[in-house]
Amino acid sequence: MLRRAVRGLVTVGVAACLVGVIPTAAFAHVTVNPGTASQGGYAALTFRVPTESDDASTTRIEVQFPTDSPLASVSVKPHPGWSYEITKKKPATPIKAHGAQISEVIDKITWTVADPQSAIKPGEYDEFSVSAGPLPATDQLVFKTLQHYSDGEVVRWIQEPAPGTDEPERPAPVLRLVPEVNPASPPATGAEQAAVAVGRAPTTQSDEGVWWAVGLSVASLVIGLVCATITVRSRRTR
Repeated sequence: MLRRAVRGLVTVGVAACLVGVIPTAAFAHVTVNPGTASQGGYAALTFRVPTESDDASTTRIEVQFPTDSPLASVSVKPHPGWSYEITKKKPATPIKAHGAQISEVIDKITWTVADPQSAIKPGEYDEFSVSAGPLPATDQLVFKTLQHYSDGEVVRWIQEPAPGTDEPERPAPVLRLVPEVNPASPPATGAEQAAVAVGRAPTTQSDEGVWWAVGLSVASLVIGLVCATITVRSRRTR
């Protein structure tokens, strides 16, 4: 009976570990970091690109900048082993920045590997950074992205998330924008202040779910160790 009890606890522990691992696997896609920034300001944006293929490397990244809320100023941080090309276009409505009228805005930035050794290999990720602003007075900016692989495959990260629905299979990187802090407004709560300090939105129920899964994984590991100890001791007493 002791053996059956041990097997049952081990099975539960393994299942709990799998539950803890599954949520992290869902995040293996192209993202923009930080996920939240203030309207009206400038932000250093980093596009994180993981290679999910088992036998091909990432050799090119195309990031489409939003056309409905264009950014007046974008500068690119050089990336060793990669070259980049900036494509511009005329906005539908001229925009102003620092008192000057902007007639051209960034439409797309394409990073292409220049040194084959710098390609993003299977199981690896890399990051590509820009500085952009002023950030418009809108809720979010969507950066649709195409990821090119060395075997010719192109993964299209272009699906926009919809409120109240599950995350799409190929979500586009999304930068959420919050109103600029007004000194006359009521002070933020402790959770909101901590969220701003790390450049992200306050914790949501989905965040709590991830932490719950991680806690469950830790608990399952502890159970497994206790069960193993009981098994060893029971064998020694026989």
